[in-house]
Amino acid sequence: MLTGMQIAVIGGDARQLEIIRKLTELDAKLSLVGFEQLDHAFTGAVKEKVDEVDFSHVDSIILPVPGTNLEGHVETIFSNEKVVLIEEMLMKTPAHCTIYSGISNAYLTGITKKANRRLVQLFERDDVAIYNSIPTVEGTIMMAIQHTDFTIHGSRVTVLGLGRVGMSVARTFQALGAKVKVGARKSEHLARISEMALVPFHLNNLEAEVKDVDILINTIPTVIVNATVISKMPAHTLIIDLASKPGGTDFRYAEKRGIKALLAPGLPGIVAPKTAGQILANVLSQLLEDDLLSRKGK
Repeated sequence: MLTGMQIAVIGGDARQLEIIRKLTELDAKLSLVGFEQLDHAFTGAVKEKVDEVDFSHVDSIILPVPGTNLEGHVETIFSNEKVVLIEEMLMKTPAHCTIYSGISNAYLTGITKKANRRLVQLFERDDVAIYNSIPTVEGTIMMAIQHTDFTIHGSRVTVLGLGRVGMSVARTFQALGAKVKVGARKSEHLARISEMALVPFHLNNLEAEVKDVDILINTIPTVIVNATVISKMPAHTLIIDLASKPGGTDFRYAEKRGIKALLAPGLPGIVAPKTAGQILANVLSQLLEDDLLSRKGK
């Protein structure tokens, strides 16, 4: 239980609603910033403007998955209020206050460091990433069906990267009957690809491996699908880039070449916001309970 804990939930999309629901069930007291257009009311949660929040009593701040932009603006889907998170707000919080975000950037990391507050990036956690790979794969399948005129079954699919998302994508497309190749650099990843009964190749050989690809799925957040690689692809190839913005594809050259290339970060929040929100809510509630117990134990 989170009885006695004061939490500020600042901005966000439909995923935040699942977080709010879970935390109120656990008896936390919530200040909701950027939710005044939300019809639903949650017991124990109060809608406030950012300048109405008493940060001196806030034990934790929960930001949307993107955190802030580089100017400190926080996305507010359920509000027209302009919300900016600044260092002075964090400085007012108790020393134990923890800021939770999906990801971070130079601005958010900078102000939390200056304020000497702990920042937790949820998307860096293995559990969150693995759970999120499930709706990510489903969204990738949806995009592949929508943007091709052939079946996944029997198609030649190349997956770049064998991280937490790449592994789930490769395994699922194989289960759907695709002929799957996976590109990686680490020898242990190449061994794992073989163990999964997939076709491994080293990313140094990428140009040669895309000459007959139907669908290329990239999970690597650096520009690896460059103009030279794209020039070797068949004209009908579909590129689905799952890497975080700006992705790992030269989209300008793909368009010039007439190859459809789609940047698709954040699929869980798009195709399954309820499930994606529940994933974050379950992990967050455990982290907050651990934090509360830790402070009570001191």
